[in-house]
Amino acid sequence: MVIVEAAARTHIGLVRRRNEDSVYTGEWLFAVADGLGGHVAGDIASATVIETLKSHDRQADPADLSAVLGEAISAANEALRHRIEDDPDLAGMGTTLVAMLRSGTRAVLANVGDSRAYLLRDTGSEVQQLSQITEDHVYGRLVADAASVPHLPERLARFLDGRADGRSPDLARWDLRPGDRFLLCSDGLSAVVPNELISDTMRSSGDPGETAERLVTLAIERGGPDNITVVVIAVQGPS
Repeated sequence: MVIVEAAARTHIGLVRRRNEDSVYTGEWLFAVADGLGGHVAGDIASATVIETLKSHDRQADPADLSAVLGEAISAANEALRHRIEDDPDLAGMGTTLVAMLRSGTRAVLANVGDSRAYLLRDTGSEVQQLSQITEDHVYGRLVADAASVPHLPERLARFLDGRADGRSPDLARWDLRPGDRFLLCSDGLSAVVPNELISDTMRSSGDPGETAERLVTLAIERGGPDNITVVVIAVQGPS
């Protein structure tokens, strides 16, 4: 058995007129959704997804985590579809998502889009290593030989928008180890703060709340061009 502590912080940034990110930290579920900037009602899209996911914040059998989180995300995408059917002016809205569902010493991570998850883990070396453990769903990373493809768009290849095709998340299972620190974040952090600085902050800061505050501050110090949202999850051994 492990003990998990988590904290979230979100900030509108220094440029945007509204915060289109939504965030949730519960007992078993943690999630960040980033409404697509420049699209219709990105804030409504991210909030709709998070509100739907909240109802799935409950303990599941560790063997069923992937199925439960996958079904929760499918339900969130369906909720977007219903919102658009009820209000056609919302057509075109969408959101990214990164989420973790845990139970016991197991967790499943899911992501759609370019919101990321990182893991700081003791590998036995003198310095803990921070790794990005999700893949950005952008054309430049998903197309073979992307560097040689002319006019390849720098945009998302996958996101949640109420449609079925190509909206399924990547799912990855993880064992939770005492000392692990996970970070879920929107690209308002990852696009402006170098990985080395994120790694240093995750290692050197105190509790999850202090770490989350420091990460948001780092993004603001670098101009805060986008909304910034982070969830820091710390895994401890039994008390």
